[in-house]
Amino acid sequence: MSKVYTFNVRTQQATAMIDITRQVQEAVSESKVENGICVVFIPHTTAAITINENADPDVVRDFLMEINKVIPFSDGYHHIEGNSAAHIKSSLMGFSETVIIENGRLLLGTWQGIYLTEFDGPRTRKVHVKIIEG
Repeated sequence: MSKVYTFNVRTQQATAMIDITRQVQEAVSESKVENGICVVFIPHTTAAITINENADPDVVRDFLMEINKVIPFSDGYHHIEGNSAAHIKSSLMGFSETVIIENGRLLLGTWQGIYLTEFDGPRTRKVHVKIIEG
């Protein structure tokens, strides 16, 4: 058995990391799947999905500070929309994450959370969660 759950996230800044762990866990709980896998996917080319620490907000701040240094907003890009940096960051980070489900819960580490990473906001982003029993 498998099902796709979808929810929207409204971002407020040009770059941000939004913890979506709660919404993903809600999809898992609603699915009633006790053991399996959960795939979190974002159908956008200027945002990404990642797993990182969700205990200390300075991790998010530091991450965004550094990724914006490595891939600056303006660097002589040719893409007419002016958001090449967002496309590059998203491709490097990736558009999905897979998490094991055990006993109806996401099997994340103590300090881990699932993040939607925004690189071209503010926007409304769609997140798909596929729950696969097994």
